[in-house]
Amino acid sequence: MNGTLAPEVLVLGGTGALGQGLVAALLEAGSPVLVVGRDPARLAALSEQFADEPGLQTLLGSLADDGSARTLAQRVAARPRPLAAVVAAMAGPYNRGRVIDRSGDALLQALQLDLMPHVHAARHLLPLLQNQVQPRRYVMLGSPAAVKPWAGYGETSITAAALRMYAQVVHQEAQSLGVRVQMLDVSDPVCTPVNAANACSEWPSALLIGRRLVSLLDGCTDNRAIVRCDSRDAQLPSRLLKLDAPPPRPLAADCA
Repeated sequence: MNGTLAPEVLVLGGTGALGQGLVAALLEAGSPVLVVGRDPARLAALSEQFADEPGLQTLLGSLADDGSARTLAQRVAARPRPLAAVVAAMAGPYNRGRVIDRSGDALLQALQLDLMPHVHAARHLLPLLQNQVQPRRYVMLGSPAAVKPWAGYGETSITAAALRMYAQVVHQEAQSLGVRVQMLDVSDPVCTPVNAANACSEWPSALLIGRRLVSLLDGCTDNRAIVRCDSRDAQLPSRLLKLDAPPPRPLAADCA
């Protein structure tokens, strides 16, 4: 079946406010999308939100630890559709307060929630992109808090900065696998339905960022580890995401 189905883009964190914009843009571009999440209710709500989109499928799974990530990778590998790209948009909760007032254990827990799911995901999902169809991209979503300290949320700035460096390291290491790993760097807070009433005019919407993601997956030749996304990227991609099905595999009789 792998030779007859169009490849899909795997979205991790697709049920979040940003993730929903990414999913919407990928579906808009005509790509089959598989969203992985660990909350059945949120996955069901996402399916209902895009009920008229046959290209969306969901899968219950976790990246909380290495074993769960390995199991998830095995389930993804067993799917009938080839895997074209992985988009990692996971993020932990924002904890308000001064870092100097919090214990070392609290910061360790923040790293466990914000950074380690990305580590587990890359370890087990990157190999699935080897010998797959184009574009063979692995994209992590960045945060403006990674570059400048976020007042009152220093913990998030630390974990976001750690993820930014992790993306740069994996970008180098994954080249031997033939996979392009990049971070789509979001330079401003994201406007979502939750914060729209108080959002600034220059904040990009989640859908805008999703469209920038489509542009990145759509034959982009920019091979930098960190690729910027800001309000200047508001236009639609120049063309829809090209994820054509690979040619059918030959039958046994044809191989003689």
